[in-house]
Amino acid sequence: MTRTPRSTRPRTPHASSGSGSGSGSVRLDLYVVGAAVLLVAAAVLIGRHIQRSRHTLFVDWPPLLASWGPHVGPGTPAAIVLAVACVAYGPAVAARLPWRALLAAAWGTATAWILSLALVDGWGRGVAGRLTTRHEYLRVVDRFADIPAALRGFDGHILIDAPDNWPAHVAGHPPAATLTFVLLDRAGLQGGGWAGAWCVTVGATACVAVLVAVRALAGEELARRAAPFLVVAPAAVWMGTSADAYFAAVAAWSVTLLVLAVTARSARRSIGRAAGSGLLFGLTCYLSYGLTLFAVVGAAVLLLGRRRVRERPAALLLPLLAGFAVVPAVFTLAGFDWWEAYRLLVTRYRQGAGGVRPYGYWVWANLACTVLVVGPASAAGLGRAGGVLLRHPRAVLTAPGAPEPPGAAARLSLLAASAFLALLAADLSGMSKAETERIWLPFALWLLPACAFLPRPRGWQAAQAVLALLLNHLLRTGW
Repeated sequence: MTRTPRSTRPRTPHASSGSGSGSGSVRLDLYVVGAAVLLVAAAVLIGRHIQRSRHTLFVDWPPLLASWGPHVGPGTPAAIVLAVACVAYGPAVAARLPWRALLAAAWGTATAWILSLALVDGWGRGVAGRLTTRHEYLRVVDRFADIPAALRGFDGHILIDAPDNWPAHVAGHPPAATLTFVLLDRAGLQGGGWAGAWCVTVGATACVAVLVAVRALAGEELARRAAPFLVVAPAAVWMGTSADAYFAAVAAWSVTLLVLAVTARSARRSIGRAAGSGLLFGLTCYLSYGLTLFAVVGAAVLLLGRRRVRERPAALLLPLLAGFAVVPAVFTLAGFDWWEAYRLLVTRYRQGAGGVRPYGYWVWANLACTVLVVGPASAAGLGRAGGVLLRHPRAVLTAPGAPEPPGAAARLSLLAASAFLALLAADLSGMSKAETERIWLPFALWLLPACAFLPRPRGWQAAQAVLALLLNHLLRTGW
């Protein structure tokens, strides 16, 4: 048997991208992960001290909104089997499956992973009961019998001292979030079980959206390397079952459609995809106030696809803006004032725990939460992504699909960096003190593709899976 000469073998993304694969880079990975671990440890120890002495954090197991409670449940065997199978076979399967089959497999596996982790707490507490607690959306479905009237009067129930004030999550989001569950109820899908199933199945599509975007911007090889990390992520602990998983999927598809618009070969395709992106981004802004920061990610996509933007500005920007205007126009005509509602929400936030929780702790402890959500592999991957941008800053100027490996790596790095920048803006705003392991899921999912730069993916993936299993079995998370 003849051997393929070493010089003609395909180069792996982490080697060809300029991210490095030598011992120096591995040491740097370990330094970055070590710093992330120290950040988490400091957040735990300092947070416990603050909570014991001052009782101002309003969480039982800082920095997470959780309590200590080792347990197993009906989802435990499935979660362990999935974790082992994905670590053992995930990278090879992701490399060999036809692309469309890979997307279907990614969605199915991500759904199973999220659901199995949720079922560690049992069907009632883990799925059906999550969205029926006193803070959640399903508690007010009956108050939307007259939807136009409910929208017109929505602002009048935001403040804590307002008559019949909304529960925390309803008051803390624009009404499209609540309306989703109202419409599910109207369609005959009543109760927490259906609501939870909606959040899990729709939320799991976010990994598909991210894969499609990465492939279009940075090439299929990097997308395939990222796939196992997107499928089996610690973030799944909080995606099942949280409405923020649904929000994450809507935001992700808005970005992906924009990516497909700026990489489309024909103006006709650009128009439809840009309009769809704008429509979903408008919906995103009416699902969560903080997700307006996805404009930062959108701006990065426009920068990466600026050649198409210059070639056909009317076919991209006009449909994008027109699509974006649809949802705000509908809600405004129905009587809901987004800006006034946000102003009242800021007051409500300060009336409750948000006004007591110390900014000086949460401004960095929130980042420790993010480490737990995206895992040690993402920390190392982001370190490599930062190295790519420092070594090849001009490579981001290459057009999507260009064959130069540094360009592909730089484009992926910029995409992840834009999500991290949006997350930092949310952090510095002071409007996300605690519970960011859930609130920042939409941003966190765009950090995971940086894992594509890592060598020896099975080891890193094992670390991700073990972290998720430990978090889900040792802590009782809630919101």
